[in-house]
Amino acid sequence: MTDNTPLTPRPLHRLADGSPPVMTAAELRRHGVPPAAAHERCRPGGPWQMPLPGVFVLHNGPLTGAETLHAVLRYTGGPQGQAVISGLAALDLHGFTGAPPPAALDRVDVLVPRVRRLRSVGCVRIVRTHRLPEPVPRHGFPVAPVPRALVDAVGRLPDEATVHRLLAEAVRGGHCEPHEILRELARARLPGRPHLTVAVDALVAEGRALAEQRLLTAVHEGGLPVPCWNVGLWLPGGPFLCNVDAYWPERAVAVDIDARVPRQRGGSPDRAETSRRHQTLTGLGVTVIRLTPRGLADSPGAQADAVRAALRAAGRAPRAGSVVVLPR
Repeated sequence: MTDNTPLTPRPLHRLADGSPPVMTAAELRRHGVPPAAAHERCRPGGPWQMPLPGVFVLHNGPLTGAETLHAVLRYTGGPQGQAVISGLAALDLHGFTGAPPPAALDRVDVLVPRVRRLRSVGCVRIVRTHRLPEPVPRHGFPVAPVPRALVDAVGRLPDEATVHRLLAEAVRGGHCEPHEILRELARARLPGRPHLTVAVDALVAEGRALAEQRLLTAVHEGGLPVPCWNVGLWLPGGPFLCNVDAYWPERAVAVDIDARVPRQRGGSPDRAETSRRHQTLTGLGVTVIRLTPRGLADSPGAQADAVRAALRAAGRAPRAGSVVVLPR
């Protein structure tokens, strides 16, 4: 045998067990099947089919969800990591019960670098992006992380009920944190779209409820004194100051969870008013600790330590009766 001797083609029936029956024209050629023969087998009534340009499925029946995804990735090709499944197909791979399986989708969203020259065709929708996420392996497929996949999905869904259901499942199912979704929505400039407004507001409420539960857990597991939960602080006989999530009246220490949407942060009137009221509380001798949902999720022990340190430093409230505590 010389260097110019062609290798013996590998017969198709010797493909490794478990290999998907999806191949490109180049792969078939390496198995001894020339392009003309492959196309001939895809003629009406033939044993094969070609769901995407240059991609062959070695049977003529309906494609399974896995075969659809293999076909999509064969079509996108490119170096490993430069094609990432996103949208509803990715959510299904992440285990979302509210997402239809890939075989039921008209199109599968695939993220690729903006410089790649690919076009949407058949069952694949090419989404060019400057921010290609690091893929997460799911069932052998490169999949976008849940927040990105979710935003890519809801951005195309006109049905408000479906959007709300997917967002709620993401949080309640433990797939990701509300703040991660809100950050991704802000990056995609989607929160202001009419069909997303109500769903985003519901997500904020969901995130706040989850953060409040985590604060309760952090206080309990951190061995802290039990505070007054979810109360309003007022001046004696005077105006309302603000609501806080936890308050220790004997130490004049308050915890406020900042669960605002990213678009609400910055120089908004609400932000300025909250800061003003917190400054008023500080002037009355009340220590205000601001916690975030992310901090409570990522490091609840550290949040409990911060509260503990404030309780120790505060001692007894310097101005007894300086604020009145009432239920919200």
